[in-house]
Amino acid sequence: MRKQLDEKLARFEELERSLHDPEVLANPSRMSAVLREHGSLAKLATRYRRFRQISQQILEARELAENSSDPELRELAASELEALRREREELWDELLALTVGGEDAERTRCIMEIRAGTGGEEAALFARDLFEMYRRYAELKGWKIEILEMNPTELGGFKEISFGLEGEEVFRRMQYESGGHRVQRVPETEAKGRIHTSLATVAVLREPDDIEIELRPEDYRRDTYHASGPGGQHVNKTSSAIRLTHYETGIVVQCQDEKSQHKNFAKALRVLKSRIYEHYQRAKDEQRAEERRTQIGSGDRSQKIRTYNFPENRVTDHRINLTLYQLSNILAGNLDPLIEAILDHERAELRSTFGQLD
Repeated sequence: MRKQLDEKLARFEELERSLHDPEVLANPSRMSAVLREHGSLAKLATRYRRFRQISQQILEARELAENSSDPELRELAASELEALRREREELWDELLALTVGGEDAERTRCIMEIRAGTGGEEAALFARDLFEMYRRYAELKGWKIEILEMNPTELGGFKEISFGLEGEEVFRRMQYESGGHRVQRVPETEAKGRIHTSLATVAVLREPDDIEIELRPEDYRRDTYHASGPGGQHVNKTSSAIRLTHYETGIVVQCQDEKSQHKNFAKALRVLKSRIYEHYQRAKDEQRAEERRTQIGSGDRSQKIRTYNFPENRVTDHRINLTLYQLSNILAGNLDPLIEAILDHERAELRSTFGQLD
């Protein structure tokens, strides 16, 4: 954890220097990105910088308290040592709380992708319900939401939908939604009233700033095609839809929601950058996960993380063995009882692992 905090502080101080760099000041888009990242790191970095300063002061005060030949100076140093230790403990608790969610927790932007899994049309309808749940939660939090791409079905579900979220604590809270979401209910298409089990998967991608990932036109292939709607019917006579293929990773992204080819390209590029960034970050995440006792934020879509049981009005999060009988409330966007429970679990794990100061 100390290594991670050192890296965060080093990055913060690098960004501080960039804020006075004439080249950065002359580039509005880069300046905006630097300011955004600087702001996201400020709370953690300034506390850790103070923590390191106090740690050094403790060493100096301890040296005086133990080795000074002046009794008054030893007494003064001992008194100061006690106050410094109290402040350091308080800062350490704050740092542990701010570290919950990993090194990307302070990101204010992410991209979420929901895909219908097993269950046919019912799975697509459940994917729609999950999107509505997240949309309402975003509204409650005051976050900005933007649809990037969607593939609707004729009954109003989604085979897949991707959208961007922006706001305070976006990634810290939403990253734990990655994985498989299972629903148990009587489908709208079921005539005999039998309960079916369907699945939808969710992925939460960190959205990188331009300064974090450089993507040149020669790094990917750009194709255009006619947009189409449910059932293959054409909804756009012009080639406004965009497909981007990244050569190195083979990642493919497409977008057709906008009538403007330019807007579709801009959205597709955002998603492509996020998926590429996620691709390269995954190895680092797996390495960090091996050092932790739990892997709540692993983001593996094959991992079943939650079950939504409609007949019992029940939601169960399998990672922390939490069951709540308030399904309708949660689907209405009130996700905090689930998310706060996961954050509390993560805090407890961090305190157990890193709670003792040297």
